[in-house]
Amino acid sequence: MLLVRLCAALALCLMITTPATGESPMRVLVMGDSFMTSNSSAKKSLPHVLSGLLRTKVKSRAVAGARHLYALPISGGLGMNISKQYRPGKWDYVVMNGGGNDLWMGCGCGKCTRKMEKLISSDGRKGAIPNSIARARRDGAKVIYVGYLRSPGRGSPIEACKPLGDKLEARIAKLAALDSDITFVSLADMVPFGDASFHALDMIHPSPKGSAAAARRVLSVIQPNPS
Repeated sequence: MLLVRLCAALALCLMITTPATGESPMRVLVMGDSFMTSNSSAKKSLPHVLSGLLRTKVKSRAVAGARHLYALPISGGLGMNISKQYRPGKWDYVVMNGGGNDLWMGCGCGKCTRKMEKLISSDGRKGAIPNSIARARRDGAKVIYVGYLRSPGRGSPIEACKPLGDKLEARIAKLAALDSDITFVSLADMVPFGDASFHALDMIHPSPKGSAAAARRVLSVIQPNPS
């Protein structure tokens, strides 16, 4: 009987002092527009590639055509409003993008001063984008905001949007500098001039190669020193 008690006590001690060998899987949420959904049918979108690289399930709520500034309630609630793609939870990372549709479809990349200010102020502190990021941060998630690919100079229909896109991303970078748990991932230097392989045939959205390259940049933030 004494031996049985000693064995039971030893087992209990080991249960208390031995650390768990398994780790909880990382929880990642993806939000945004068609940049995130491109190549989904072939399971080669950014969320698909990132899921494979991290070896964990990545939840994507991104919707093609989504905007940060979207007023219609029903379709907005279904994801056309990027902020409404968010679902509260214990996310480790929220990976998001957006703003391109607001500037291209919202004001034709022309006189977009008011639209830009509504998206994000010059100091990066106010607007729809900071509000969306703040919501995820309040739940404890680290936020990775992904920029857009640039045209390789081969006839992209959104070529005229480059100066405005640069301005938008500069403001997002300012916001990221205010919080060490927000990272802006720029893709501005990813596409070599004349190289169309990172883009789909429409020269707007990423090809599978472009989605994979962007996913690897996101991975470098999550795992800066992979083993």
